[in-house]
Amino acid sequence: MSSPDGMLADALSRFYADPLGYVMFNWEWNSERSIQLVPLPEKYKNRFPNCQYGPDAWACEFLDELGSKIKENRFDGHTPVPAIKCATASGHGIGKSALVAWLVKFILDTRPLSVGTVTANTAEQLKVKTWAEVGKWHHLSLTRDWFHYSSGRGAMSLVYKDRNLKWRCDAQTCKEENSEAFAGQHSPTATSFYIFDEASNIPEKIYEVREGGLSDGEPMVFDFGNPTRNTGSFFENCVGRFKHRYTVRCIDSRSVAITNKLKHAEDIEDYGLDSDYVKVRILGQFPSMGNVQYIPTAAVEAAMLRDTYIGAFDPLVLGVDVARFGDNDTVIYPRIGNDARSWPIDRYNGLDVVAVVDRIAEKIQGFKGLNKPIQAVFVDGGGIGGGVVDVLRRLNYPVYDVGFGNTPTNRSTYRFKGDEIWGRMKEAIETSLMLPTTSMKNALDLKAQLTQREYGYTDVGHKISLERKKDMAERGVGSPDVADALALTFALDVHIPDPRHKTLSQVLSDYDPLQPSF
Repeated sequence: MSSPDGMLADALSRFYADPLGYVMFNWEWNSERSIQLVPLPEKYKNRFPNCQYGPDAWACEFLDELGSKIKENRFDGHTPVPAIKCATASGHGIGKSALVAWLVKFILDTRPLSVGTVTANTAEQLKVKTWAEVGKWHHLSLTRDWFHYSSGRGAMSLVYKDRNLKWRCDAQTCKEENSEAFAGQHSPTATSFYIFDEASNIPEKIYEVREGGLSDGEPMVFDFGNPTRNTGSFFENCVGRFKHRYTVRCIDSRSVAITNKLKHAEDIEDYGLDSDYVKVRILGQFPSMGNVQYIPTAAVEAAMLRDTYIGAFDPLVLGVDVARFGDNDTVIYPRIGNDARSWPIDRYNGLDVVAVVDRIAEKIQGFKGLNKPIQAVFVDGGGIGGGVVDVLRRLNYPVYDVGFGNTPTNRSTYRFKGDEIWGRMKEAIETSLMLPTTSMKNALDLKAQLTQREYGYTDVGHKISLERKKDMAERGVGSPDVADALALTFALDVHIPDPRHKTLSQVLSDYDPLQPSF
């Protein structure tokens, strides 16, 4: 007589090429209230007459199409077959984490000795959302006793109970330096699979490395995410040069049963159906070409052509971006009011703290003849910049330590302080700022740096989040040292009092010499 595990294994073997059938069999849809969120779509009721609940229509279609691909490949257990590759771009809240869990369970439960890797755009997303969802569905499944689930940091795995067998799925962070964790994954007699959640923001190196795990057996790749960027592998796999290699889906959140339709209607009314915000977060469409560019090229070019004007009471401020690495420059950028054009931008390489302070002092001294006292020196205080701030304070300069990763003043709009000062700079460029003309030194570098940076929105709070410098480097864009120095000058509003207004007796700024940073 077969054991209960043997009988269950025999039953599951019927679903080798029927992932939807597997999902409907392996969970108690009629009795487990926590999963009864969606009535089974009408077109599937005849197929599963005893089930009132099940996956949403889009997930049912996804699973059935996967089953068709499996049948087409006819994997015989040893001869390699073409990789099944699926890329799904979607709006928010469609239930993709549940589908990720079903895929992990389907492959492991129906394909002994399969190995898989799951990752997400951040360690927090991976642990708290993606891998937690895998744990939820595993513990509710009929096969919960077959595998050991762990969720500790650095040890997130689902491993077959006989640990002598290589039959498992691991959750790995997607940091580029962790790319080796994605290499060497092979399963010549079963399935090697990779699942990327929030795939738009997975580093290119990780995509590159996973290709090595698709060379034998019955390999599979599943990419899910909001289409936040119109560059990178997720974009290329969905709508670019590799789309013919993938089964591609675009899921409109409005078509999914569990999403908030009233919120969608409000967002469409507020932002417009054609806006990138709605395209990315609701329609599951990639933003318009060029619209992920944060500062428009036309706005920069217009700022380079504006007539130069300096008001009598425009304040003098300096932005100092201090180099952290050998190839980056330390940049000192002066601005008087809206004039960011008329004085040289100083760039240095290889300076230590004392040398940077000396150059700042020389720059300030050079403005003595204009009778323009320095109102503020805004310094990026990260790395050796902290030492520059400390020395300037001891010399009694009005210095501010600006942390790019600090909390912004406008918390509802921006993710970090660095995003906010770029936002304020963008507004000035679009309205009143005068930038160096094309014939001036550093002008073309500045123009490139201002226009090459991309942006997106955070998942929570839809706050503006600029592209990380690391991501810029991965797509061949250099560090925006000059643009950062200019952006630093917008860290705080600074004013000079007009002596004609007798009631004004001090500089109208929020400067506090005892304040360490903001």
